[in-house]
Amino acid sequence: MRIEDLIRPNIRALKPYRSARHDFTSGILLDANENSFGSVLQLDGLELNRYPDPFQVPLRAKLAHLHGVGVENAFVGVGSDEVIDLLLRIFCEPTRDSIVIVEPTYGMYRVAADINNIRVRTSLLTDDFQIDIASVRDESRNNTKIIFCCSPNNPTGNVLRHEDILSICRHTPAIVVVDEAYHDFAGSESLIRSVASTPNLVVLRTLSKAWGLAGIRLGYCVASPVIISYLMKVKAPYNINVLTSHEALKALEDVDRVRRTASAVVQERERLAQALKEIPYVTKVFPSEANFVLIRCTRATLVYRRLAEQGIIVRDRTSEPKLQDCLRITVGTPTQDEQLIEAMRGLRV
Repeated sequence: MRIEDLIRPNIRALKPYRSARHDFTSGILLDANENSFGSVLQLDGLELNRYPDPFQVPLRAKLAHLHGVGVENAFVGVGSDEVIDLLLRIFCEPTRDSIVIVEPTYGMYRVAADINNIRVRTSLLTDDFQIDIASVRDESRNNTKIIFCCSPNNPTGNVLRHEDILSICRHTPAIVVVDEAYHDFAGSESLIRSVASTPNLVVLRTLSKAWGLAGIRLGYCVASPVIISYLMKVKAPYNINVLTSHEALKALEDVDRVRRTASAVVQERERLAQALKEIPYVTKVFPSEANFVLIRCTRATLVYRRLAEQGIIVRDRTSEPKLQDCLRITVGTPTQDEQLIEAMRGLRV
């Protein structure tokens, strides 16, 4: 498979915007119409009056080292959502091309496709929330450019079988995007290890979950150098700001803390799951390898509303395929989870 053959012709021919910082990042900088007198805000000695590095080399290099890949395999975006949008714009011709999503899953894949006027085909997960390979292949027709999978899947919480994903990569002429936003809470290996041997595989990651940095909006992906080069080509020149890069680099110095935090979340997840199983109107607690638990219960929407009235907010997933009467509950602190359990025990359903 030649990745270039999947890319939109206008993107292949695109001459990207060349910012002032493409050539020089130091010296007497009089080329970008910045405020040479400085910023109104002084923070950590950062030069906020200067535009950031458009290539984000230190940050990409740090993330690449974390995963044992080269900097040419790493791209950073304003959350994973920016990466999703850019991939759609690189590979999919509006009104002509399509994507396939395996449902139920993260809703932003469909929304991003709708914004870009790209057709969406769906393949339902099996009853045990695994990929139906035959269905995905059937939906992946000639004009299908991207297949989106989420593993661990949101909102079901389970890891998708790697052999199924890699089989789709081998036998389907499309880009396969695997969103591993919740991977730090799972016990399985990352598919990042397969990127080198699988040129059409893109693995999404984020600092929003286990790293606890949702507020700085930083996501990234690991993919072949060809795909990364086109992401760099079409992104906004300064998509990652100085403050986000600074805080992300600081966080990446303390990987052990992230691992400890993820371990604590997993331990609390198991305690929460057990407590939920003991509530009479909860009919099923699905296995989870994420930082949330999916449950099925009697009159789920009513439970959702009654909890909200008490200031406890969970997510109603009852309208999604295969998730009738299901609620998704993020793992809280032990104190928060105790409040949730006590509130649920007090409900008359």
